[in-house]
Amino acid sequence: MSSNFHHHHRHHPNLPFNSQIFPPSCPHLADFRSRNGSKSFRLLQDCLRVKPPGGRAAIRRDPNEVPRCGSCGDSARPRLYACVTCAAVSCHAPPSHSHAAAHAESMPPGHEIAVDVDRAELFCCACRDQVYDRDFDAAVVLAQTTASTLGGNAVSSSGAPPSQPLLPPENLRKRRRVDYQPWVPDLRERVLVGANSSPLDCANSNPGSESELPWGLRGLNNLGNTCFMNSVLQALLHTPPLRNFFLSDRHNRYFCQRNVNVGNKNSNANDGNGSKNSRSCLACDLDSIFSAVFSGDRIPYSPAKFLLSWWQHAANLASYEQQDAHEFFISILEGIHEKVDKDRRKPYSQGNGDCCIAHRVFSGILRSDVMCMACGFTSTTYDPCVDISLDLEPNLAGSAKMAATRSNLPCNGEADCMNSSQNQRLSSLVGCLDQFTRPEKLGSDQKFFCQQCQVRQESLKQMSIRKLPLVSCFHIKRFEHSSVRKMSRKVDRYLQFPFSLDMAPYLSSSILRNRFGNRIFPFDGDEQDGCNETSSEFELFAVITHKGKLDAGHYVTYLRLSNQWYKCDDAWITQVNENIVRAAQGYMMFYVQKMLYYKASEKQNAS
Repeated sequence: MSSNFHHHHRHHPNLPFNSQIFPPSCPHLADFRSRNGSKSFRLLQDCLRVKPPGGRAAIRRDPNEVPRCGSCGDSARPRLYACVTCAAVSCHAPPSHSHAAAHAESMPPGHEIAVDVDRAELFCCACRDQVYDRDFDAAVVLAQTTASTLGGNAVSSSGAPPSQPLLPPENLRKRRRVDYQPWVPDLRERVLVGANSSPLDCANSNPGSESELPWGLRGLNNLGNTCFMNSVLQALLHTPPLRNFFLSDRHNRYFCQRNVNVGNKNSNANDGNGSKNSRSCLACDLDSIFSAVFSGDRIPYSPAKFLLSWWQHAANLASYEQQDAHEFFISILEGIHEKVDKDRRKPYSQGNGDCCIAHRVFSGILRSDVMCMACGFTSTTYDPCVDISLDLEPNLAGSAKMAATRSNLPCNGEADCMNSSQNQRLSSLVGCLDQFTRPEKLGSDQKFFCQQCQVRQESLKQMSIRKLPLVSCFHIKRFEHSSVRKMSRKVDRYLQFPFSLDMAPYLSSSILRNRFGNRIFPFDGDEQDGCNETSSEFELFAVITHKGKLDAGHYVTYLRLSNQWYKCDDAWITQVNENIVRAAQGYMMFYVQKMLYYKASEKQNAS
């Protein structure tokens, strides 16, 4: 998150946004505050102007005023600053000259602090650096929020400041972090482990044999058009947080089944149909697959029991016809969540990480802002999600080389062999994310009912990510359905996807910062920064591809294990070059955070 700030050598170090540690104060700013308090900053509210919808705050005594430097008369300089003490406007154009600094030197002490007339950001003319004041930033954010909710400028027509008081400084929560410590069994635990486990012998692997494959890499038999299931299971089996959860016995299927049997007996006593109406636990069946795959056996495994359990959870898809891998993925997570939710018998918010293991790993929160283009009123909603479905970019006129430069990746392998017509239509995952978070003007048939105007108005909609999951799954919309033509087709266009992905530009905090500017004051009282508790840097570890046509295709998964790529084609596992992966037609991409943070909780809950 800190990468979105302008780094300065003194006043704005690399700090989290929501932190109790603030940048060290400029001595000139501290002296100014001791002389004047916050009175001068509060008076600046009279001059704050915000042009809706979503404009940045500016400093103007009159809305039609054109600020000019008092020394050179220029109004086109990169930066124009108004002295907070005497309101003199001066330019600052380093390294050539700085009339703002000259003004501060020629005046008595107290004229060092100025404000950017176009961005409403404080500047120390003596230090020649941007400075930050919490009360001033609170006034600016209040003005912008008022303009977004009430419309118009931040001040009334009479020039009086808004009737709302300044937002009080928020008591920011201090999050406790604990260092990761590997588990070391004590004497009692060593006895339990030795008496109740079967050690795996992996020391007798012969060079050049299948045993050289990474542990847990095992083929899955196709049970009849079930490549969609095998491809998703391979990705789930090697999702690091999910794998660690099941292999550490956090969901024990034997205890779970015992609890189910007890519940069935109680249900039988009540209505006599408990055992008939009960459904198997998908988490238990997934735990069974983890045990089989990581047992060391290299013979392909048949997930028939898991398929039967899934049919019970999704009866409308119970057939041997080819199904959509993305639909299967969503159905599996919902099945695991449904079972845990019923067991706990209390609602859990899947976006806050206090839910089942499926949502603790894959669930994030999306933010949607719909802004009235007439008055600037903004309606904000939050929705949990376990994946992000992305539209392919429109046909691009650029070349493959331009697209490769944009995503900082070379066009290797089969991608270099694509013909010129395909190169003209090259898309990238980064471009799809840019398109997903770009402001979109809604059509006339989608007019937004504005609570301020009390009529339907044209509006702008912008999506962003409020909270990142531990594992981000991106689904590419390759199957198009036309209700007019009553037909469906598959989009076979190539998509470039990076092996490393920075999600910081798509966070709500970054997008809000682009709208409000650099502030030490929080933009939104309940807006938690997506980078504050998690890392925004992600690494690709699984890619699900689809070959063939819409009604007759085949799914294959590429896995990245120990920095080596493997192709999982049902029962066949082969090692491949990364260029083969880059050239694959990605349908679902799985990214895991590069760095996982461990934090102390108030109480330890057994899962």
